[in-house]
Amino acid sequence: MGSNRRRRGAEVIREVLAETIARDISDPRLGFVTLTDVEASPDFAVATVYFTTLTKAQREPSQRALEAARGLLQSRIGREMRTRHTPRLEFVYDETQDRARRVSRLIDELAPPPAPPAPPAAADDGEEPGEDVRW
Repeated sequence: MGSNRRRRGAEVIREVLAETIARDISDPRLGFVTLTDVEASPDFAVATVYFTTLTKAQREPSQRALEAARGLLQSRIGREMRTRHTPRLEFVYDETQDRARRVSRLIDELAPPPAPPAPPAAADDGEEPGEDVRW
């Protein structure tokens, strides 16, 4: 029961944050940010917000922009959630996609190259080449 409540609460937090970031934050440091996940503590005292950016260069400036907007974001969450306390937001860059690309690249490097396609086999149906066959 508690895990369902946390999951629903985390999803509400993610939706409110995504909408607020898109609509109300105009910080030039904020690059193209995608919120990938939110994990809330059991008492909703802390919510860890995982994000990615379009480029590596946007990672640090975007994190600073999110941290600067923490007060606005927490107040919006406080209005939407029905909890005793508004969660304190912690922003963490989500390295899952970077790791997946690295693993995929390693697999590609270790895998043998694909074999060239085999030439089509000559049909040996007992007929002379060029002979018209009617069934």
